[in-house]
Amino acid sequence: MDNEVYAYALKNTLDEIQKICPDIKNAFVLTKNRELIARDEDTPEKTITRAVSAFEEMLEKAQAIGGVEDVTIEGINGRLNVSRLDEIYLVTVTSKQADLEYVNTVTHVIVPTVLRLLEKLSPAPLKKNPPTPDIEPEEPAVERDEEPETGWVEEPETDKHQEQLEPTEKSETILPETPVNQLIVEDLKGLLAPSDTVRIDSNIIEEWNELYEDWTIEEADIETFSGKSTRCKVKPIKDAKLDGKGKIQIPSKVQLTLDVKKGELVRVKPAVE
Repeated sequence: MDNEVYAYALKNTLDEIQKICPDIKNAFVLTKNRELIARDEDTPEKTITRAVSAFEEMLEKAQAIGGVEDVTIEGINGRLNVSRLDEIYLVTVTSKQADLEYVNTVTHVIVPTVLRLLEKLSPAPLKKNPPTPDIEPEEPAVERDEEPETGWVEEPETDKHQEQLEPTEKSETILPETPVNQLIVEDLKGLLAPSDTVRIDSNIIEEWNELYEDWTIEEADIETFSGKSTRCKVKPIKDAKLDGKGKIQIPSKVQLTLDVKKGELVRVKPAVE
């Protein structure tokens, strides 16, 4: 199943959940790497950014006790609930007056049911499968009539023009589907920090290099949710406290170009065109 179809199915599920349970003000689904899969129509980007930051802090604290399955964070105006469902996290924002028992009953029944259905239709929808190479069928051997030995073999006539063309023909290289990562913006400062270079998680760059074995990934395309985009040089994050946290360090000049600031989400993909 295509990832877009998978995300579309989850989005419709979130919209239906809100209709059944109006106390759910916002709902969206994240991967374990804090990448957004789907969100309901009424959830703004700022809400997702704040929730992802709280979610990140919660996961860091949960590592000390062996992980997290279901957590509710009390706020001034409402509650943030995070539920782990297999390889994804369902995040809901409700009012303080909401009946949490009813909310949990709705979300923990409908969403897992949809996920199991999608899994049966096509397993592992979040994984990008490499293209399957075309395999040409072997031509069956053709029996030839035995010819008397004459001491010489007559070579078949060939088209000279065809012989000149065949060596120049090259098979097309099929590139894998370009991965897109959603990262949280951090400031990149320093006297020696170049203005045309961004820094991202080292493990993401390693994954890109493994995916494109014949390429050296030196640039990345950055796109905002408002549609602005630019291409920059890309290097691993040096700060150990930020590496592996789903961050992207962007210099101020590039932030102005994209009209983004610290704490906002952007999409990042390797430049391989």
